[in-house]
Amino acid sequence: MSDELSSALEDYLEAILELSRGGARVRVKDIAARVGVHKSTVTAALHSLAAKNMVVYAPYESAVLTSTGADLAREIAHRHGIFRRFLRDVLGLSPERADANACRLEHAMDRACMERLLCFVEFMGSAAAGITCASAFDAYCQSRGATGKPPAAPGDPP
Repeated sequence: MSDELSSALEDYLEAILELSRGGARVRVKDIAARVGVHKSTVTAALHSLAAKNMVVYAPYESAVLTSTGADLAREIAHRHGIFRRFLRDVLGLSPERADANACRLEHAMDRACMERLLCFVEFMGSAAAGITCASAFDAYCQSRGATGKPPAAPGDPP
């Protein structure tokens, strides 16, 4: 996690990055919908991010990432993607559950651990290791009476 930003502020940067793809204007109401908070909460966060030189924002205007904010947002999104891949592809979580958990985990791990996790995910995705390890993991789960897939959480599709 950035020394300067809380995990909530990092989530706003990531949301702005995602919403701005393709040149779209990023409005407060869009960020609020993406993050799941009230517009007033987004406005306060944007003022905080602007004070830290991460976004350019003025009331009733679109939020725009600065180059510093965009770099950090890309790093956060990259960490999120690594966790999502690990949780989905290695542990076998549903895409929805993997994404929700990745969002929580992406803020807590340092760079060295993230690099090792990325290497592990890439290794597991390689043909030789992925098939062997995935099959062995499924067999282990079955030997313990599990299907290799965690039980569904409320709201998960069947």
